[in-house]
Amino acid sequence: MCLETRISRLKEILKNTYGHEAEAARVICSPYRICPLGAHVDHQHGVVTGMCIDRSVLMVYAPNYRQEMRLESLNYAGKTHFSFEECCQPQEKHWGNYAKGAVFALQKNFKIETGFDGIIEGNLPVGGLSSSAAVGLAYLMALEDVNGLTVSRDENIFLDQAIENAFIGLHNGILDQSTILMSHKCKLFYLDCETTKYNIIDPGSNIPEFKIIVVYSGLSAALSGTGYNRRVLECREATQMLLQKAGLEVQPDSVLKDVPEDIYEKYKHELPLNLRKRAEHVFSENRRVKQGVELWKKGDLAQFGQLINASGLSSIENYEAGSPHLISIYEILAAQPGVYGARFSGGGFRGSCIGLIDPKYADQIKATVAETYPKKHVDIKDSYEIFICDSDEGVRFI
Repeated sequence: MCLETRISRLKEILKNTYGHEAEAARVICSPYRICPLGAHVDHQHGVVTGMCIDRSVLMVYAPNYRQEMRLESLNYAGKTHFSFEECCQPQEKHWGNYAKGAVFALQKNFKIETGFDGIIEGNLPVGGLSSSAAVGLAYLMALEDVNGLTVSRDENIFLDQAIENAFIGLHNGILDQSTILMSHKCKLFYLDCETTKYNIIDPGSNIPEFKIIVVYSGLSAALSGTGYNRRVLECREATQMLLQKAGLEVQPDSVLKDVPEDIYEKYKHELPLNLRKRAEHVFSENRRVKQGVELWKKGDLAQFGQLINASGLSSIENYEAGSPHLISIYEILAAQPGVYGARFSGGGFRGSCIGLIDPKYADQIKATVAETYPKKHVDIKDSYEIFICDSDEGVRFI
């Protein structure tokens, strides 16, 4: 369904549900994102890359001039309705928590007096493509809009992080929301998660045409219920041990970016195996990102893709993310002609795998996945999906 058709449909539902005429409706498009290189390092203040795709969370809304929110999701059951005073804590496993979190985060920094009525819909399955950040940013920016607030994109990065860290309880970094806010079509977004400095990197003039494949595994679960937070804690433990062995100061918020690489090389064999693996992934992934940026500038998509494959393998072997389903998809994609590179998307414990592909091979790649994957995992034979996407602009009002 094209974007214009989706907007018309949501406007009609907004009118039928909350009584707002189409002329009063406002629209925000918040795209999903992929991370070609930079897996699992944002929370360690590493360097990362990102790119938005032409699938999105779309919200049509209108101010209600009351201190309350009324929302309906077309992806989840039921409506959510709450006052601004009811945003002190999340409701267990409820889709409306991100709207509550947006009010919670904004109230810490701004005076907000007007809520909105909205209809929200995503057009990809949940899992690994930062739907949570896309949703959170849509709620934040719509609230800012109806309250006449001027909030910079940099400020919204940390407001959205506050939704997930302080309200939802997920210990993630700033990659997802930064990519969704800053990306440009056909360009690579590069972010230093320590300094928050970023660049928009043009591809080399000879870069071949590419598409983005997204293979949804058929498995969805909230990251806060997976091994995601445990891996973050293991990285912190590795940091503390390395700094202590080197006689360096350890701060409560120290991360692996605070450990010089020569210190890691000197003391890594004294770490417990699981912590050494986590640190090895982070240090090697940061190197891959820096190499990948230079290859992107040269237009060398073949070598760039090999780094993506290496990132995927390190995510399995060193970070020990993934499920049998995701590992199967990664192995199928990485072995296919026409796939430049593939890896898990997002936290890597459920959701999707992504790849950069040669468009000429798209049908063949889809057919191979459809033939092979459900035979390996019959439990998802009716729930997995395959999407071929293009890159896209970041979050925007329409």
